[in-house]
Amino acid sequence: MIFADLELARRLERTEGHACREFAEARRRHDPESGATSIECGGAYAVFDGVGSPITQTFGLGLFEEASPAVLDRIERFFLDRGASVHHEVSPLAGVATTDRLCARGYHPIEMSSVVYRLVERPVFRPAAAGRATKVRVTGPKDAALWSEISVRGWSHEHPELREFMRAAGALITARPANVCFLAESDGEPGAAGALFVHDGVALFGGASTVPELRRRGLQSALMQARMRYAFEHGCDLAMMAAEAGSQSQRNAERAGFRIAYTRTKWELRAGAAGS
Repeated sequence: MIFADLELARRLERTEGHACREFAEARRRHDPESGATSIECGGAYAVFDGVGSPITQTFGLGLFEEASPAVLDRIERFFLDRGASVHHEVSPLAGVATTDRLCARGYHPIEMSSVVYRLVERPVFRPAAAGRATKVRVTGPKDAALWSEISVRGWSHEHPELREFMRAAGALITARPANVCFLAESDGEPGAAGALFVHDGVALFGGASTVPELRRRGLQSALMQARMRYAFEHGCDLAMMAAEAGSQSQRNAERAGFRIAYTRTKWELRAGAAGS
């Protein structure tokens, strides 16, 4: 049995941090002028993927080392010198002292997300709905544009603010070395996209979306099965996801056997502010 403790939080946050560092590295290779880069400071990863990118933030703050004033000073300069607001997505396992220090420096909370996990087990096959031919496949480089199109159409239906980010991100997501992309089809028509990032035995399920006209056909369930099977076959012992707290995505994950490890708070210090 795996308990929702500090050891688990370290594994989960490190996996997501690695995924985002690789994303920024892929952007730097694709567009050297973007300035995308990352550092490790105080055991946390600070990732800059451009001003306004949801990936521009820290991962693991306060989990591996103390979030001391010196650590926060260096991280804040890393972001502020690049014209970005400072964002820390902080697990409650980082402790009260970390939150207290952020409050004292003028941060305020802007978002909460649930990090969910489950053991990786050989998935039980569940057939598609009667009359539907559902197929999931791992994509290759030639499918990058199609995967990106499906992902953009699915995400932008509920989150139009992510349209341009997802449109630009498709090629970068498919370019990460440890990332595997999946497409689900209904009666031969591509309708859902998802990704899996593997690091140190942890499979990070991310990027799953379905185009509006092909929803309620079991494509997300099929994507979940295929990615869980891939994780099992590639030696992962733990699966994780992150979702808006209380959202439909969280409920879908819980239906698939995931448990809530903790709820994170995203803290912001706006560009131009100074720490104390």
